[in-house]
Amino acid sequence: MKTFLIWLVKLYQRFISPLTPPFCRYRPTCSAYMIQALEKHGAKGFFMGIARILRCHPFVEGGDDPVPDHFSLKRNHPTK
Repeated sequence: MKTFLIWLVKLYQRFISPLTPPFCRYRPTCSAYMIQALEKHGAKGFFMGIARILRCHPFVEGGDDPVPDHFSLKRNHPTK
């Protein structure tokens, strides 16, 4: 299941993403975050990626938001 979801995201990155202007407010991008979350947390990473996509809108500050080591649907503020 994890491999299939990663494959779908990579299909999106290759064929759909280039057709739209870049507008992700976070680093890494939402699609890269989804892949990293799936690799790190398995099926739960899918829900982390969906939560991240829902957080990505024009009214959010954006910035660095790495995949946390522990499962969480909240934004991961890296320590400064």
